[in-house]
Amino acid sequence: MMIHEITSQIGKHKSRRRAGRGRGSGLGKTAGRGHKGQKARAGCNLSVTTEGGQMPLFRRIPKRGFNNANFSTRYSVINVSQLDGFEEGARVDAKILWQAGLIGRSDQRVKILGDGELNRRLTVVAHKFSRSATQKITSAGGVVEEVK
Repeated sequence: MMIHEITSQIGKHKSRRRAGRGRGSGLGKTAGRGHKGQKARAGCNLSVTTEGGQMPLFRRIPKRGFNNANFSTRYSVINVSQLDGFEEGARVDAKILWQAGLIGRSDQRVKILGDGELNRRLTVVAHKFSRSATQKITSAGGVVEEVK
């Protein structure tokens, strides 16, 4: 056995800290939480924005102007290459995409983009299609249906 064969295994997996398991562990008694106070109590889940009594940063910064994020239309983006996993002649809509795990919710708006190749004839139902996606789906013998 060589020295480099030994050292590569030492310290490879660090054991997790077991708090509150006696003085000898180094995390006994207060289990690393210190004495008293809010963070020493059980069930303390402070949010990241908590600053004690100080005025929080997001309230100190002025809010001005218009933000289009409140009014923008958000789409779940699916590429044509992701549709190649469905069986020949299938009707692919938002519900089917959700069941396949490609989008987060079944009621989301879907946009199909033309990245990749499609080798199956599918009926694709979505809210929007890019020009290249439409061309690739139709050239494969499929049908594009746009939902309003």
